Amino acid sequence: MMKCSQKSTYRVASNTYYKYEIPTSATGLPSRPFRGQPAEVAPEMSIDLSQPRYDQSSYAGRAKHFLLLTNPLNAFASTEQLDEAKKVVTEFKRSRRMPAGYDLDKLWAAKYLYDSAYHPDTGEKMFVLGRMAAQAPMNTIITGCMITFYKTTAAIVFWQWVNQTFNALVNYTNRGGDAPMSMTHLLGSYCAACGGALGTALYLNSKVKNMSPIYSRLVPFAAVCGANFINIPMMRSGELMNGTPVFTPDGKRVGESKAAARYGISLVIVSRIFMALPGMTVTPIITNIATQRGLFCHYPKGVIPFQLFLVGLCVTFATPLCCAIFDQRASLAVDSLDTELKDAVKKNHPYITHVVFNKGL
Repeated sequence: MMKCSQKSTYRVASNTYYKYEIPTSATGLPSRPFRGQPAEVAPEMSIDLSQPRYDQSSYAGRAKHFLLLTNPLNAFASTEQLDEAKKVVTEFKRSRRMPAGYDLDKLWAAKYLYDSAYHPDTGEKMFVLGRMAAQAPMNTIITGCMITFYKTTAAIVFWQWVNQTFNALVNYTNRGGDAPMSMTHLLGSYCAACGGALGTALYLNSKVKNMSPIYSRLVPFAAVCGANFINIPMMRSGELMNGTPVFTPDGKRVGESKAAARYGISLVIVSRIFMALPGMTVTPIITNIATQRGLFCHYPKGVIPFQLFLVGLCVTFATPLCCAIFDQRASLAVDSLDTELKDAVKKNHPYITHVVFNKGL
């Protein structure tokens, strides 16, 4: 019986293509088992490292993206590992060829390690404690101490100062745009942010001295919420005064917008408040219940590791899940831009209705 060959192509989840030679008889039925062979198709050609791996139009996609980006282990990567990740990502973007010894998952792991350490606008390596990957370990320690040592004025002042100094560092490190900020401006913003936060904390603490202990435990969260409205805009005041870079959807820079800066910073404030919410409210409430039931009667110092564990658990998941509330590449209608920029965009790019920009984290 005469035999013929039938070809079919199959795409697997890893973007690798296989062609199968299926020998068949004249009846069309396979005459022997078939084996897959790699086709001459480069799967890496479909990989776009300029975009996140997961769909950013859905919350689930953004959550997956930020779980990888804010992974606390990224903060402990060595200089050699970061340099290697940068080299791999840069070379792949240039050549569109898979580096030797790398597959799809390993390439994306290098990309997320690179993104966790290098600023998306300036391309500069960020100070390690200012990276979002350092949020979980640092906030576990700071928040744990804030909600543990809250009874004396000295403790409140010290830990609020530590917290706002750390927040100022994070806010500056993860600012949007690429415009430099003078040391004088930076120092003034830092002093205003810390002063506002400390004032809020001390005022609230004076109002709850005669109330239930649970209210005293929640003072740090209320102070942090109030401080976010001061710290973030102050540390990113350069964007508010000079505008943040905005782009067409296909990536062409069209100018700097103060309206985009205001919008982006407001989104960051909301996400940061939600980020602090679980660790600074759930933890004190659970600790207060445990204390009332006598859990720490025989081991009063046990409250410290207990709270640190709860805070660490909350912060580890709250950081990526709250970063994912809004897309990092925010979108703003052209009609909402500053008047001069709006007119320029409508003249030079009449086909677009929205611009995109990095809102920061």
